[in-house]
Amino acid sequence: MDGNTERASTSRATRIVVVGYGNVGRGVLRAAERNGDVEVAVILSRSPERARSEVEHIPVRPLDDVDALREADVAVLCGGSKNDLPVQGPEFAALTHTVDSYDNHSEVMAYCSRMDEVAKEAGTVALISTGWDPGTFSMERVLANAFLPGTATYGFYGQSQRGGLSMGHSDAIRTLEGVRDARQYTHAIPEAIEAVRAGENPDLSPGEMHWRECFVVAEDGADRDAIAEGIKTMPGYFAPYRTEVHFVTQEELDARHSGFPHDGLVIACGTTGDGNRALIEYRSAWDSNPEATASILVAHARAVHRLAGEGRSGAFTIYDVPPAYLSPHSREHLIEHFL
Repeated sequence: MDGNTERASTSRATRIVVVGYGNVGRGVLRAAERNGDVEVAVILSRSPERARSEVEHIPVRPLDDVDALREADVAVLCGGSKNDLPVQGPEFAALTHTVDSYDNHSEVMAYCSRMDEVAKEAGTVALISTGWDPGTFSMERVLANAFLPGTATYGFYGQSQRGGLSMGHSDAIRTLEGVRDARQYTHAIPEAIEAVRAGENPDLSPGEMHWRECFVVAEDGADRDAIAEGIKTMPGYFAPYRTEVHFVTQEELDARHSGFPHDGLVIACGTTGDGNRALIEYRSAWDSNPEATASILVAHARAVHRLAGEGRSGAFTIYDVPPAYLSPHSREHLIEHFL
């Protein structure tokens, strides 16, 4: 593995195709610009004319132009988890190496199995569910549980008064009939955090850890009661939580909810030896949730390129990727400067 790591870390630049030019797609372009060994070869978009009006230096083609995949090493799938990725993931994995940020935790095992089947048949690498959660937080949960065996690990999101804006949940609301636009904020419940920090290892349901707040712009004449009910009962997104729905105008939404801030915290509290208390916390805070996801996707696109160069195939997660494969630096540089 050490030899492979070194050879992989000195390979040529990773060329990517950005699939979907929304907030995450824009973030991928910005992240690629900050990585000297990653190049955006082409953008695929449902609205190519709109994308071309924003991007002049990169070719933009329709979403179904699969010939464009030949110009890149990895397709970075930037669509939403509710409707886009369940379809696009297998479609693109059958054609090329992919990385995505599928974030429906309750369905991730089924998605992984489907992607593994398709990718192995096609001989491609499909790195799934890569963002900050699932993604970096998933790894922190595993590490905390490994270092403190038998201790529960917890993830909390949205610790500020405003809460944390969830792209996936906002996107899920926008799929409902009668919804023009929406923002969804997740709020951590402080009492639950303190119970974990106190070492109680409480058995918390999702609804005891967070509540959700939705700001919705309805179409003219839309049934607001039906929209609110559709949100609150949506499985996998809102059903287990206390959910507040506020209807606002587009102007109010744009004025009050600019930016895409989010934050989160992984906590594990247990004991070592003969009862010595141990607390592990990992926190991240992002002014831009989509740019956070995009930055992590780009690093994992580099890893996909390296895994593919070893002849690997199938579905991979963050658990399966050597950390050195994410970095643009050589193994020697990592040992000398980061170890």
